Order: sequence, then structure tokens, then C-alpha cells
Amino acid sequence: MVQRNIKSEIDSKLHDPILRSNLERFSEQYPIARAKAYANVDSIEDLRDDLRDMKRYSVAHIEKLADEFQASLEKRGAKVFRAKDGDELKEQLMAICRENNVHNIVKSKSMATEEIRLNDYLEEKGLHVKETDLGEWMLSVAGQHPSHMVMPAIHLNRKQCAKFFSDELKEDIPSDIPFMVQTARKVMRKEFLKADMGISGANFGIAENGAIGLVTNEGNARIVTTLPPVHVIIIGYEKLIPKVSDASKIMRLLPRNGTGQRMVSYLTLVDGPTPIIHEKNGKLIEENKKVYAILLDNGRLKAAHDPVMKEVYQCVRCASCLNVCPIWSTVGGNVYGHIYSGGIGAILTGLLNGMDEFAQFSDLCIGCRRCTTVCPGKINIPDLIQELRNRRVAQKGLSTPEKIIFRRIMTNRKIFHSLLRAASLGQKPVKSGKFIRNLPLFFAKMTEGRSLPAIADKPFRDRAEELFKKNPTNPKMRVAFFSGCNLDFVFPETGESVVKVLQDIGAEVVYPQKQNCCGKPVVGAGDLDTARKLAKQNIKAMEETNADYIVAACPTCAETLKQTYKELFASDPVWLKRAEAMSKKVVEFTVFVEKAYAKENRLKDVQGMKKITYHDSCHMKRSLGIYKEPRELLNSAAGYKFVEMHGADQCCGMAGSFGMKYADLSKQLLNRKIDNIKQSGADTVAVACPACMMQIGGGLDKNAPEIKVKHIADILAENLK
Repeated sequence: MVQRNIKSEIDSKLHDPILRSNLERFSEQYPIARAKAYANVDSIEDLRDDLRDMKRYSVAHIEKLADEFQASLEKRGAKVFRAKDGDELKEQLMAICRENNVHNIVKSKSMATEEIRLNDYLEEKGLHVKETDLGEWMLSVAGQHPSHMVMPAIHLNRKQCAKFFSDELKEDIPSDIPFMVQTARKVMRKEFLKADMGISGANFGIAENGAIGLVTNEGNARIVTTLPPVHVIIIGYEKLIPKVSDASKIMRLLPRNGTGQRMVSYLTLVDGPTPIIHEKNGKLIEENKKVYAILLDNGRLKAAHDPVMKEVYQCVRCASCLNVCPIWSTVGGNVYGHIYSGGIGAILTGLLNGMDEFAQFSDLCIGCRRCTTVCPGKINIPDLIQELRNRRVAQKGLSTPEKIIFRRIMTNRKIFHSLLRAASLGQKPVKSGKFIRNLPLFFAKMTEGRSLPAIADKPFRDRAEELFKKNPTNPKMRVAFFSGCNLDFVFPETGESVVKVLQDIGAEVVYPQKQNCCGKPVVGAGDLDTARKLAKQNIKAMEETNADYIVAACPTCAETLKQTYKELFASDPVWLKRAEAMSKKVVEFTVFVEKAYAKENRLKDVQGMKKITYHDSCHMKRSLGIYKEPRELLNSAAGYKFVEMHGADQCCGMAGSFGMKYADLSKQLLNRKIDNIKQSGADTVAVACPACMMQIGGGLDKNAPEIKVKHIADILAENLK
């Protein structure tokens, strides 16, 4: 495996103005095009459910479908081979070439052949191979790999394409798109006419009748499969589906999700040899063409029997997960694996190429979960990536710094908090107000374009007892406040606001001092043993409060306490029971308060003078499904006028340690968010997540200090006496 410098590769993409412009334009246009394509559909969810169920059945019966597919295709006169890996496939293909005296080959786009680097192999064997998909052809000339599964050359502009045309054809080609397309047709036509063999992939293979389906917009794949006297289909096992009627379940979603089209220009079905007229020994003759199919395993069958990872084969390669991914839309696909990009690419690379290669770029999934909202097969990409991280840590362990931080410091609350208190003293030379605006030497990049929050002089836990003197005399309920690390040590004033609001709705608030970090950073790193230790500490601490409710004003903490702890103890009945009991009491802050306000008839639209907008945290909206309640509360906040911003639910770029580890990339996402906030005209941006408050607040401090960021708890507390 080649060791890559991912940060250096990311840096080069961040400084590629053509790539950045292309991707930003596409990421703006794609959601609109997709929405239009689905405008005549009653229920997108019903279509997604149908596709998911069909693909689940297919994966569960993958060997049976392979047998049926082979029998159906052979019955129609084709020859079918099975290859355990890329090497075996190449040997089989070379035998077919020798048998048919093949010298010239035309290809249509196939990710499976990219995966095994088939073109390089065939050229080494002295064969002339020509890609006929326009984008793939340009990339082959440029010596580049696809940056997108559907639009492989999306990172190039027409001037770059014209240069590749000129270099390849040894003549000056203007950057006029119709002219370049016409030129490509002339060049390709010669290749098609002299080709001895056509190689295609397949979007699906139907077991019932042995047909394959090809979904294209250029028509080149149809010529590849019809004109040469020999056609070889290279298809992965996961592309097999049971029946002809199941193809419609793919076709209703694939074009809409992939390119925002209701239907592609060409849908080609090939189900065996057909008569063709071609030149042989100087004469035109009519005879049946030869059709071969090679089913490629290369790790697919093993993954199909993995009880968790088999979900990845609900993929139809539409690449919509890339189209909405904030990382892909910023740096493109070439920073991922050598073929498959984005979150789905990380998973496929891990399964097909190994865990070491996966580990090099698995951090580039920031868990924002936008992909889960569009994936036609309803694949939970972030959770599958997390599963692979867990397995890698189980196999190879943590790095030494991670071991020390997670296992020796974070699990010992006294040491952990003592270090945070020491850091609040140590930061004084670089602290300015509530921010650290400049760091020296090699830390300097961390404060370029954004300020970092300073650790508070006095954490929330040291303020709690004084606050609880104001608990109501006759409380309606007893609430345990789970602050999380950020509200405890970075934003203790917001913690005070939370308590004030809860007391105002009649809650007796208690703060268990034994609570520790919720463990989300540890879970994210794949260290589940340490995460269980932290979970046990917090469950014990919360049980001792005997509270009616446990309220968290951090959505990440809320999700971890409510859902993740149950998953951590899935095979431990004793602790699972305790985690489930606690989970029933856990409520996110805005949901808790909105319900109370509604009961007291306090939710009334107001039109104040100060404009306020709202940023949806990724965990809040897409993990917890909470987005209405914060808006209800802001609409009724006295003195404010609520306005929506564009891209309210786009990630701010913090994403835990990602915001520090990939600071340059994180700042690009932050800049996009800051621009949207400015364009809303708001004086204040409200958040319900302390980590987002940290990131957005730091960006505003450097770029738009006139705009304030506030947690919803702070806004509600402002209007209380």
C-alpha cells in the first residue's frame, strides 16, 4: 500500500480554483435539479423502501442469483465466467482475447474495471484500449482517475479538456464544447469501427433472464455492446437483481438521484448474442456476435455475508451521497481511495482494498448524515464507516497519544478536569476576552480565519450550587442537567441560562458532579471499551439524582446518552437495562422547553426589531430529528424577528476533532456558513449545539464581529426576569 499525504493532497485541491468553482456550482444546482426530477412522485420514501427491500433480498440470495443469472445467460448462448479477484479476471479476459484474435478494444465506463486497473494491464499486454465515455477518455489522456462515479471529469473545465484534446490529437482544439463533442465523435467512430472487442460494465444484471442493463447519457455504451463482434460484460456480484420488474425499482431512482433526470438518454438491455454484420477476411458477413460475462468477486461475496457491512450493497452507484457531501463538494473525489470516493467510497475501499487504505481517509466522513437523507438504498453510510473504524481499532489498537488521552485521562474525571482547569490558567498569555485569536509557531494555522474559544476561568460545575438556591419552592419536576464538556468548561454562562430557563418552567434542577464526558469523541475514534467505561460513570451519576428527566443542551451528548449507550451495551443485559432506563429520561433542551411553553401557551409569533437566524446542527437535525422546536422557540422570542438562512442545515465544519485535525478544510465549510449568515441579514445567529457555537462564534469573531452567536438557552434566558 502506498502511504499518502492526505493533508497535502487536500491542500492542493483547496488551491485549485477550477475544481472549487465547478464543485460549488454543482452543489448549489444539484438539490434543485433533484427536487424537480422528483416533482411528479407522490412518495420518494416509498420508492426508496422498495429499492432497499429488493436489494436486501438480492444480497441475502447473492449466490442463488448468480447461479440463475449464469444459467439464463448461457441458455441464450453467452459464456459466463466467475473471477475470485482482479488477477483471475485478467487471465480469463486474456484467454478470451487470444481465442478471438483481439487487438483493439473499446470500453464503456466501468468502475469494476477501474477497481482492478484493467486498462493498465491490457496495455501492458500490447492491446490497444480506448475509453469511449467522454469524461473517462479525457481522464485517460490526462493520466487522472475519476473524481466522481457518475461524472468522472467534473473537476475539469472546458479549457483543460481542450488542452487534453489537443495533446491527444496533436492539433489545436478550441475550447468550444459542441466542437469538442463533434471531434470526439469522429475520433471514437474510428475506434468503434476497428474494434475487435467491446468491454462494458453493467448497472444491473437480471437473474430471471440473464439480461444486463446499461444506463448512460452519451450512447457510447450501446455502440460498445453492439458494434464489435465480441462483447465482454464485467459485472460485480452485487449488481445482480432477481427479476425484470426489479429493474424498474432502480430506474425510478437512479437517474433522478444521479443527475437530476427523470430518465437518462439511453437504457440498453443486453441479454445474449444477436446477429451482426461485420467484416471478416475482407468480406462483410452476418453472424452472431460472441457475448461473455465475467462475474467479479474481489471481496464482494465475503462482504455480502457480513451481518453489518452487507448493507453497502444496497448501493446503485448513483453517487448522490457525494453530491450532498460537504467534504466532496469542497475538495472533490481524488483525495479518497484510488477509485471509489466519498463516504460510500471509504466503505468500498475498506472492504475491497483493505483496512489500512481505508484508515488513510476515513476521517473525511464527518458524520453530518446528509447522505442518509438522499441515498436511494437507504444506506446508513456514517454508521458503516464507524463500524469499520471500530473493527480497525479492535484489530490494530489505538495510537499512543489516543491511548493516553482516552484511557488514562478522560476516564479519570479528576485528572481530566484538573487538566482543563490548568489549561484555563496556561492560556492567559494568548487569551483575549473570551477568545484565543492568535497562536504562535506551528499552531498558527488553527487561528487563521477563526478564533478559538478560551476555557472559562470558572467552570459551570463550580457555579452550580449557587444557581440551585433559586430552584422553585414547589417544583413541578426534578431535572438533572447533563452539561457535557463544552457547557461545563467553555460556555458556563450558557449552562447558567439553561438552568434559569428550566427553573422558570417549574423544574428543580440538580447537577451531578460525578458526570464525565459523554464519550462521543471516544466512540468516534472506535475505542468502544473506553466508551463503555465513560458510559457506566455517567449512568451511575444520573441514577443517583433520582431525577424525573435528564436534560442536555448539547445534541451530541443527548444522542449519546439516549441512543449510543444502549448500542454499547447491546450484549450486556445488566448494563443495557440501566442504559434503557436512563434513555427514557433523556430529553434535548429545546424539545423539553418547547413542550413546556406550548403547554403554558407561551408560543406566540412575535416581530421584534433584531433579526435572528438559526443554524441546524447535524446531530440535532439528522440524528435526533429536531428542527421544528428551535424555530418555534425563536419565533416567540421577544425582541427578535426570525429569518431563515440559505443552507441552514449545512455543516459548519466543526465535527469534533475534524475541525482541528483538518483545520484548512474545516475553515472552508465555516466560510460557506458565515457567508450564508451574512446574506440572511441577521444580527444574531442562534444555535442549539455548543460545538457549532464554538466554530461559528470563532468565524464571526474574525470575519463579522458585528453578528453575534447565541445558544437558544441564552436567548430564552434574556427575556426572563
